Amino acid sequence: MAGAIASRMSFSSLKRKQPKTFTVRIATMDAEMEFSCEVKWKGKDLFDLVCRTLGLRETWFFGLQYTIKDTVAWLKMDKKVVLDHDVPTEEPKTFHFLAKFYPENAEEELVQEITQHLFFLQVKKQILDEKIYCPPEASVLLASYAVQAKYGDYDPNVHKRGFLAQEELLPKRVINLYQMTPEMWEERITAWYAEHRGRARDEAEMEYLKIAQDLEMYGVNYFAIRNKKGTELLLGVDALGLHIYDPDNRLTPKISFPWNEIRNISYSDKEFTIKPLDKKIDVFKFNSSKLRVNKLILQLCIGNHDLFMRRRKADSLEVQQMKAQAREEKARKQMERQRLAREKQMREEAERTRDELERRLMQLKEEATMANEALMRSEETADLLAEKAQITEEEAKLLAQKAAEAEQEMQRIKATAIRTEEEKRLMEQKVLEAEMLALKMAEESERRAKEADQLKQDLQEARESERRAKQKLLEITSKSSYTQSMNSSTTALPTDLPSFNLISESLSFDFKDTDMKRLSMEIEKEKVEYMEKSKHLQEQLNELKTEIEALKLKERETALDILHNENTSRGNSKHNTIKKVS
Repeated sequence: MAGAIASRMSFSSLKRKQPKTFTVRIATMDAEMEFSCEVKWKGKDLFDLVCRTLGLRETWFFGLQYTIKDTVAWLKMDKKVVLDHDVPTEEPKTFHFLAKFYPENAEEELVQEITQHLFFLQVKKQILDEKIYCPPEASVLLASYAVQAKYGDYDPNVHKRGFLAQEELLPKRVINLYQMTPEMWEERITAWYAEHRGRARDEAEMEYLKIAQDLEMYGVNYFAIRNKKGTELLLGVDALGLHIYDPDNRLTPKISFPWNEIRNISYSDKEFTIKPLDKKIDVFKFNSSKLRVNKLILQLCIGNHDLFMRRRKADSLEVQQMKAQAREEKARKQMERQRLAREKQMREEAERTRDELERRLMQLKEEATMANEALMRSEETADLLAEKAQITEEEAKLLAQKAAEAEQEMQRIKATAIRTEEEKRLMEQKVLEAEMLALKMAEESERRAKEADQLKQDLQEARESERRAKQKLLEITSKSSYTQSMNSSTTALPTDLPSFNLISESLSFDFKDTDMKRLSMEIEKEKVEYMEKSKHLQEQLNELKTEIEALKLKERETALDILHNENTSRGNSKHNTIKKVS
């Protein structure tokens, strides 16, 4: 009895010690994951688990976002997930893994490929959802890079008309602004898509981000505020600083406070205070509608300011290590792409050679068929000539025999005594006729003999032609067998390619200093080429803008379209505008 009570007590104590858990669903831009978490977990525990699962090391750009009472909030790293946050009670509890802070220069700051990919997906969605304003001509260019990232190199045999029919590539605002069919948009996107040949997915996505980061609304979080006079304004927080906008103009700030010119940011209840570094400049105060929004603004300010200062210091050991690994990985991928390009080129050349040999073989087969037919015709002609020569020879013999008989008849008539003059005259006439007939017979016999000789000569020439035709057929047959052997050896080339194995073995994963120096030189060369191409790119954008301008429906222009056109006509861009109003 005592043993049974002890066992029940130990079982109940184990049951009490089992930690409480809850289910969490994490939604990234292209996937969903579920985890079972302990109630005592803090935000950092869950965030680290997600980053490890994704293989993400550049964690400082990201956060876990959720919505509470129609307000966006971010999970705090030092607070418990359930107990210290106003998260919904139902399970699974859903959080969105999103970029919370944006880089100033995507190409320099985003090191890992997974980081670049997540930023690409998020920025692309923001542009398509019109949370970031993008002019029509730039929308087409960005769409072409998105297609390159998804489909790889353009192939007219694969990517036929209509292959983008189901893709969402342009903002609805842009589509509605012009009298253009989906086929017309696809044609213009495909024209640029074809120019991106040779770019890998990560390169195409980075080109997308390099263009998108120059858009005025890229990376800006907007909040509705009021100044001390009660005027409604918008506060924009981004990687460069704080910006104040008119509610109707999110493109051009009225005034900007770069992070390096801000001494202090604070809030009390709903009032926010920005103190510039220059004490001569007045303190800027504003109010927001909710305390929760104030907390969010302060979070974004602190995070963006920290990253702003971090960019202007030497990279940490972790970042240096990541960049070194990224350089090595880029070098390895570049060498691999070069090897694959060489393989592809050799295969294409082998296929071209094989096609040429097959074409030549068909030509030789046709020539052999024609030679056979000529040989058969020569043989038939020779047989006919031989038969005709034999008949002519027999006719000549027959005529000679008749001539001899006529000669005998003439001699017999001469020998016969003619008793009367009349009979003599008649006999002379008959003799004359017989002589004439004999002469004709002799001439005909001679002519037939000559014809027989001519036929014999023709027969000899026909047999000579037959001999030459057989000789040519023999030569064609020998060429065909040689071509077939060449064809079989050439056809086997693409599958074996022994030289490729040597190339593959010589690559390995050991990157020498010479390789890295060569890669550095190539990277510098690419930068120079990119600067040269930027002018050409701007010309292309202007050309497309001019081309589709005639199809624009002016009455459908939005306020942002009009503001963007005004900024463009004045030569204003995102960065020089911020410098002007700082």
